[in-house]
Amino acid sequence: MTSIHFRSEEVMDSSILYPAVSRVVVFGGTHGNEMSGVTLAKHWLTNPSELHRKTFTVEPCLANPQAVQKCVRFIDKDLNRCFSKELLNSPVAESDPYEVKRAREIYQKYGNGSSSMDFVFDLHNTTSNMGATLLRCSRDDVLSLHLANYLQSSTGDQSMPCYNYLVDIPEKQNVYLQNIGKHSLTLELGPQPQGVIRADVLSRMRELVNCGLDFIDLFNQGKEFPSFEVDIYRVLSSVDYPRDSMGDIGAIIHPELQDKDYFPVQPGDPIFKTLSGENVFYEGEKIVYPSFINEAAYYEKKVAFILTDKIHCNVPALKVEPQAGHLGSQK
Repeated sequence: MTSIHFRSEEVMDSSILYPAVSRVVVFGGTHGNEMSGVTLAKHWLTNPSELHRKTFTVEPCLANPQAVQKCVRFIDKDLNRCFSKELLNSPVAESDPYEVKRAREIYQKYGNGSSSMDFVFDLHNTTSNMGATLLRCSRDDVLSLHLANYLQSSTGDQSMPCYNYLVDIPEKQNVYLQNIGKHSLTLELGPQPQGVIRADVLSRMRELVNCGLDFIDLFNQGKEFPSFEVDIYRVLSSVDYPRDSMGDIGAIIHPELQDKDYFPVQPGDPIFKTLSGENVFYEGEKIVYPSFINEAAYYEKKVAFILTDKIHCNVPALKVEPQAGHLGSQK
């Protein structure tokens, strides 16, 4: 198993310092048919008192209101692929897709340089059996790693366990909404069908957001969080369905793989089955851990599942950076 160490072994005996968090935004409805985040964002926009914490401000935001109104993933283009520097800084045109225009609005309000949000939560649902996936796009963000660890250790719902998930890409290639914040965490909860609200999934998401806000409040108040070790599922590559000469899907997810997100797949294990009953086997050379298996939204992206490996990470201790004056107060 691969291991990640921050800087040096000595850092495990010291603490990483970050400034106090003063501004947080919670996005729901980045995809308009992922109903847990949509429902919670709408509720918090009407009654934000649940999000109140002593040491920082929290703002809920419905990210893609037109898609939410139509209960579709997006109108013109996937909003969660519109936050590249290239798109955000490209010349504005009336013909730009709605989601590109909306991404620029969001970036202008919440992510504009030094005034960007200190922490971004982005709430999603998946049709895959991924439990509560804590998705990050920066391997070096110690604050978000500690927050994810706090969620894993403080919320004990074994029916929907937390998984630490890393899309390890350079910041300049990051196209996701969470990229606009100084620190961020995306919550991917499932399985939940598109356009459907499940009480258990919504309740779990609500619990995780509130627990995450509690963590930030404790951090701001000076609580020190010790070093720890954690296993992280790191994205390797995506796998398409087998296709025929016309480009149509020629095999479906194998029954032994369906709903087995994060279960190990070894070379020679079946991963697809053709309609004539033939098995298609995994031909890789090492154990991998599939995720987003048979995700409905990924059919258009030609993705049957995403392969990850499991890496072991030694995370240094964390505490707030000393600073003059108060840490901020909730209005």
